[in-house]
Amino acid sequence: MKAVCLLSGGMDSATLAYMAKHDGYDILALHFTYGQRTERKEKECAKRIARHLNALEFFEVDLAYLKLAGASSLTDRAMKVKPHEEAGEGIPDTYVPFRNANLLSVATSIAESRGAAAIYIGVQSSDFSGYPDCKPEFIDAFQKVINLGTRPDSGITLKTPFVTLNKAEILKIGMDLKVPYGDTWSCYAENEVACGICSSCHFRLEAFRQIGMQDPIPYR
Repeated sequence: MKAVCLLSGGMDSATLAYMAKHDGYDILALHFTYGQRTERKEKECAKRIARHLNALEFFEVDLAYLKLAGASSLTDRAMKVKPHEEAGEGIPDTYVPFRNANLLSVATSIAESRGAAAIYIGVQSSDFSGYPDCKPEFIDAFQKVINLGTRPDSGITLKTPFVTLNKAEILKIGMDLKVPYGDTWSCYAENEVACGICSSCHFRLEAFRQIGMQDPIPYR
């Protein structure tokens, strides 16, 4: 069995790929660059995780048009990545408009062409309020798109095993699976030493704190 795993290089996606391997799938690792601030570090980490898992293939796809679209502090250098304490409520400035639909469209093309039975994406419960393309309703709708838009015998299942879990629960699973978190990166702002104050760093550090473990990556 083969599965396309969306592998950003972050904590959740690495755990996701290890879970897919544990579930019995051979991994087709899919990584995206789209002008994000930390794309160099993310790519490096994604490649490392793919090697750890002996991925059958590593696909690197450039979605530069997402940077052209802008409207996100991840891709627009004129916008500041706010510290978590300043992020406020609602949709955060780090939201890349309709990104997951773009990522899943590419993943579906690869899954169908390679005869993969599944696509794994690491959406999780703490994303729902801020990111509309992480909601269970969106995932359900995209599964219908896959069913309608691929060959009748494709049988591709969109898998979201973390959709009801928080980051600490995901981290516990990853510890059991021996995910090498030192080879992952979550910071939105920096490539060498994590800022420690953006929302992604905040939630990652909080997850490690909750399970009583030290995060192995460097912070300011």
